[in-house]
Amino acid sequence: MPGPQILPPRAILERLIAFPTVSADSNLALIDWVADYLAAHGIAATRVPSPCGTKAHLFAQTGPAVPGGVVLSGHSDVVPVDGQAWTTDPWRLTEKGGALYGRGTCDMKGFVALAIDAMAKAAAMPLARPLQLALSYDEEVGCMAVADLVEAMVGALPRARAVIVGEPSMMRLVTGHKGGIGYRVHVRGHAVHSSRQPYGVSAIMEGAKLIDWANRANARNAAHPPSPEAAPFDPPFTTLNVGRIAGGTAHNITAQDCAFDLTFRVVPGEDPGDWIASARAEADRIEAGMQRVHPETGITLEQVFHAPALAPEAGGAAEALVRRLTGDNASHVVSYGTEGGQFQARGYSVVVCGPGDIAQAHQPDEFVSLAQFAAAEAFLDRLLADLCAS
Repeated sequence: MPGPQILPPRAILERLIAFPTVSADSNLALIDWVADYLAAHGIAATRVPSPCGTKAHLFAQTGPAVPGGVVLSGHSDVVPVDGQAWTTDPWRLTEKGGALYGRGTCDMKGFVALAIDAMAKAAAMPLARPLQLALSYDEEVGCMAVADLVEAMVGALPRARAVIVGEPSMMRLVTGHKGGIGYRVHVRGHAVHSSRQPYGVSAIMEGAKLIDWANRANARNAAHPPSPEAAPFDPPFTTLNVGRIAGGTAHNITAQDCAFDLTFRVVPGEDPGDWIASARAEADRIEAGMQRVHPETGITLEQVFHAPALAPEAGGAAEALVRRLTGDNASHVVSYGTEGGQFQARGYSVVVCGPGDIAQAHQPDEFVSLAQFAAAEAFLDRLLADLCAS
């Protein structure tokens, strides 16, 4: 009897794009489709449900249950398309001008489709070492949920020698990236008529003091000579950013509330805990002054994400493997984050290498070029041959 049908990678990508897996929504329909496709090829997939039950991670393995395999890691969620001027349907794969368009084609369902294809191919090959698939949710909102996936894999699968995170890198070998920490800051003021300003506490004006602290921190970081670990990055230092802010009710009332996002992009070699402590210490200093005016005022910092940095590894197994398969002997680092730091924090050797240009990620008319898609497929075919020979 004929074996199960292996869909072309483009057909798999077409299926994946059709699932509108924006981070705020469920990804279960996509996960179910992937699990069913893998099952048709004799590969059992394990789901790791989210606490709320509306999402799930998925991991799977094909080949012998021995250590020393390779993990292909990607995320199922995508960013929203609201307010973007698309000229194609973002939830339908469209080819034009030598590229494949659709939300997630670049970041990063293109790689995920190729990883699923590699799993199906591998199931019919005489692997000496296993191929593993890791498919996560909520990567786009901070990577924190990925820790649950990694912990589940550690407990269930033989330890792989390498993890390849397929974020868009133009198929270049990336050995390091910055970490990310995000806080939601809530400043509670005391509202009075603005003519009585000294007797009130403006949440906006007090919040601005913490924002100014972030500005000053950026200036100090930029002026300081970069460490050897930070020097390869652009920019070669940790950066702080406030991307959203809201507060106040009228021009003639001291603001009762102010809320804003405070995020950090931390270079490898620096302890994120030091930045967390510094932010809290500054918030405490500002809060003390607020409470001298009114005791019910204050500042709350709520952590909303923490994505560990990926540090280059001296003699790392993942780096050696991908250098051999790609021929890329250069050193590359990036300032965006991935789930790679979560794997590295749990003892895996990790690199980033995937199709597409990060400049296309999150953009209207997002695309991956056909040339990059083909290059990634050829790379994974070489990986399968390596797993058979090793």
